[in-house]
Amino acid sequence: MNDIQMQLLIDLHKSNLRQGPGGEAETKKMLKLADIDKSKPLKIADIGCGTGNSSILLAKELNAQITAVDFLPEFLEVLQSQAKAHKEHKVAEKITTLNCSMDSLPFATEEFDLIFSEGAIYNMGFEAGVADWKRFLKPGGKLIVSEITWLTAKRPQELQAHWDAEYPEIDVASAKIKILEQHGYCLEAYFYLPVHCWKDNYYLPMQKGFDAFLERNGQSTQAKEIVEGEKAEIALYEKYSDYYSYGVYIARKL
Repeated sequence: MNDIQMQLLIDLHKSNLRQGPGGEAETKKMLKLADIDKSKPLKIADIGCGTGNSSILLAKELNAQITAVDFLPEFLEVLQSQAKAHKEHKVAEKITTLNCSMDSLPFATEEFDLIFSEGAIYNMGFEAGVADWKRFLKPGGKLIVSEITWLTAKRPQELQAHWDAEYPEIDVASAKIKILEQHGYCLEAYFYLPVHCWKDNYYLPMQKGFDAFLERNGQSTQAKEIVEGEKAEIALYEKYSDYYSYGVYIARKL
């Protein structure tokens, strides 16, 4: 991906509430299943936070200091602006942003009570991520991470070929759970994101912004290619949503 393509993708996604599938109710469900004590002071890392929808919700729901990590400073600028708008929960005081790559985090050993990563760990790979981040968790600390996951043992060849090319680590939940266990975690809960997290909360807002995005970028060939690529992804999900989603894995460091 060249610099122009990257800037176009940032422009398309930074004004949206989410940069991937998810939902407020689902994030709250994650915290409930993880049995997070809302009264206890916590240190949390939100890795691959995007524009910070989940970081802000964590700050509102928990007594926590949150380090929100993303490699795109444009997303972190949006997060900082949005956090200031939630004055009643002192959200901005609870969130510190960190512009760096998730595979070179500068954290101390056993620094965090909770590591949270929604729809982002694929950037370094699921196994690499859970193995590397474990050292930053306190003993008994929790990991909440979502990862693209097959929902069935078999799937159509067209879909298999697409994901083999895009992200070969995609697998069924049992394989992901085995990886967690092999790296010293105990699974506490698992669920997968329902269709509305994809269609209503992610794809629909993106689609509504296509025309304005193209207009902002002069109807350029590269902007049109970005839109066509997103439309192809949406069409694939609409055709095959029974076969894959984001699985949410909630695990404890042993």
